[in-house]
Amino acid sequence: MTRRLHLNAFLMNTGHHEASWRLPESDPHAHVELDHYVRLARTAERGTFDSLFLADAPQLWGSIAQRPAGALEPLTLLTALATATEHIGLIATASTSYNSPYNLARRFASLDIISGGRAGWNIVTTAGAEAARNFGLDAEPAHAERYARAAEFLDVALKLWDSWEDDAILADKAGGVWGDDDRIHPPRHRGTYFGVEGALNVPRGPQGYPLLVQAGSSQDGRAFAARYAEAVFTAQQTLADAQAFYADLKSRTAAAGRDPEHIKVLPGIVPVLGSTEAEARANERVLEDHIVHRHGVVQLERLLHLPAGSLELDAGLPADLPSEDAIEGAKSRYTLVVELARRERLTVRQLIGRLGGGRGHLTFAGTPEQVADTIETWFTRGAADGFNIMPAVLPSGLDAFVDHVVPVLRARGLLRDAYGPRRTLRERYGLPRPANQYVTAGPHAPALV
Repeated sequence: MTRRLHLNAFLMNTGHHEASWRLPESDPHAHVELDHYVRLARTAERGTFDSLFLADAPQLWGSIAQRPAGALEPLTLLTALATATEHIGLIATASTSYNSPYNLARRFASLDIISGGRAGWNIVTTAGAEAARNFGLDAEPAHAERYARAAEFLDVALKLWDSWEDDAILADKAGGVWGDDDRIHPPRHRGTYFGVEGALNVPRGPQGYPLLVQAGSSQDGRAFAARYAEAVFTAQQTLADAQAFYADLKSRTAAAGRDPEHIKVLPGIVPVLGSTEAEARANERVLEDHIVHRHGVVQLERLLHLPAGSLELDAGLPADLPSEDAIEGAKSRYTLVVELARRERLTVRQLIGRLGGGRGHLTFAGTPEQVADTIETWFTRGAADGFNIMPAVLPSGLDAFVDHVVPVLRARGLLRDAYGPRRTLRERYGLPRPANQYVTAGPHAPALV
């Protein structure tokens, strides 16, 4: 077999399960401790993961009563992790809604240089009025407007990363010429949302551009991914849904004039492991027993855009929920949660239990062999190019996956035994280094304006 799994470790404070911090083994302060993340990064590297990922949002989300809240700024943290690791890719979320292209392009170029070509950007448009009010707005921009801004933002970032040719630095000591001004290309961009005149003040990074990642599955999100993304983090509950998403995204990418092999689809999976299936189920029940349901109700009402007090724990969801078209934020996650509840006829209490581990991502309790079976089935049946591994509890869940699932995947020929000579994150994902648009047209080259 020449095709291999791509594995990304999605690291979230004490684990993805909302009650993980309450377990005796958990440190409720770990989410702001560098040593915690260094240990996790080195564990993922021991498992020959392609990359690790830190989510982020420009707001303090919800009540801090529910779980460890607040987070270290991800690009700062990843820069520290770059010095503690050697191989693993380093992906951070950054919003196009509440950043400027110049500053963000500079920070990612800096991380790429410091890490030796291991930077990745999870491109998000930020939903929610709370974030909007942190930046002087009264309400969040409309869904379509956020994606229009994101497209222009990324076009500008690509121009900035290309504003230095690779050989712009001459370092000619004898001639007294450090660099060639003719190989610097100021964007001089004037668009709907941004005006950016000058070249970036950081040379072009080892990868040219960081790996471009996207996580939205709405129609706007899929169109954006087909145009730009090189890896997509997604959430599906069933093999059939995952196959449909995979086929649709690959088709859209081809229609956009890109090679479908140059976009990798990585569904999220929350594995809860045990030496037997019964033990895994018992471990899952321990987590569910630690859920504080009043927190879950508030969070679910917020996701579903319902007034406080609308949901009853032992009843189903209301029959008259709005359609996805009426939702301005997190459209695809809204639809996933509603369809899950309807399909399995879940009460609110049961739905909170299902969402507690992965917020709509696939949760799976079983033996290492059973988890590997699920991963192999999705990988070989047109549903995934790899997986976003989301341990329910950290660090123990990642330790268990690396120690017990990774050897099974390796034995089946699905995962590398060791890192090879490829060094950059793009190379790990089987992607080319993009050509500089000012020198020759490349796969991401936008129309210059």
